[in-house]
Amino acid sequence: MANEENLKPFKKGQSGNPAGRPVGTKNRSTIAKKWLETPEQFKNPITGEIEELTQEDIGTLALIKKMRSGDVRAYDSLMDSAHGKAIQTNDVNVNPELPLFID
Repeated sequence: MANEENLKPFKKGQSGNPAGRPVGTKNRSTIAKKWLETPEQFKNPITGEIEELTQEDIGTLALIKKMRSGDVRAYDSLMDSAHGKAIQTNDVNVNPELPLFID
């Protein structure tokens, strides 16, 4: 028989991780946003000019360059970023006069 103490190891209102995440610790998306916003002098592959671009701009321009060379996945990725992913739906029409299961 199971030990009842092991089935309910925590008292109501008691955390399983009392130390938890240290105060002030940043999550991954906050850190990624910080680095994506970091500017850099970079040669724009489209215009050929040296510009101050963010890492996000540089990545997007790299995708555009790949797309222009025929990379369909790069095109899909850009379109998803610009317009949102397409939602695939299935229309289901049920005729209440027909049986749902056929024997």
